[in-house]
Amino acid sequence: MISAPDLADLPGIAHGYFTRNGGVSEGIYASLNIGPGSDDARANVRENRARVASRFGLDADRLVSPYQHHSAIAVTVREPWAVGEGPKADAMVTDQPGIILGVSTADCGPVLFADPEARVVGAAHSGWRGALGGILESTIEAMIALNAARDRIVAVLGPCISAKAYEVGSEFVDSFKAHDPENGRYFTPSERPGHAMFDMPAYIVKRLQAAGIAHATSLGRCTYSEEDDFYSYRRMTHRGEGDYGRQVSAICIRE
Repeated sequence: MISAPDLADLPGIAHGYFTRNGGVSEGIYASLNIGPGSDDARANVRENRARVASRFGLDADRLVSPYQHHSAIAVTVREPWAVGEGPKADAMVTDQPGIILGVSTADCGPVLFADPEARVVGAAHSGWRGALGGILESTIEAMIALNAARDRIVAVLGPCISAKAYEVGSEFVDSFKAHDPENGRYFTPSERPGHAMFDMPAYIVKRLQAAGIAHATSLGRCTYSEEDDFYSYRRMTHRGEGDYGRQVSAICIRE
């Protein structure tokens, strides 16, 4: 588990960006795969999720994850739900102690949010589509609805695919520039004609900063290149492995 200094110093808040290590899954899922959407054995996924929850001193049923689908939807969590029964959303916020908000990723950006004074936290799954569509801003607005203050919110982007590993086509670049011509700054030419390297971490952090929160930063860890520590959807596709594990990034208010 990786701790972000900007979140670790906040009173009453617990968090962790979990790696792929420390679980019971085997093969391509080795070892801390928490994704019920994978083809990993259900018993292994349940045990792995229990191990994540135990790091917060809580039972497995206190760890909640939404049905992620690259949207801009953020939901407010008042009570935990069973594994696999979460709402379709890509971010969650809560002001309830003892509920662990966990987003799963395997190249997309996990962003954890906290306002320690209001005791409000959030977690967002932000791939390129979600970031472009406004998932980060939706999370912030949902926190504000729970009495968080924009100028107190701290957000940290966890492990995700880095610019050196994220090659995209020209149509991808065009879609970002159509949204905002200034987005061209997040692309550099790749070795292949008609392609570019996309700096998704920089784009996500810039969106967070533009939203006017107190502080936004990135851990600077790459899921694609750091195979010993992270699952990667793109690495899986390049190898033709057929499926992949998911790591979790989680945050909660201490009881």
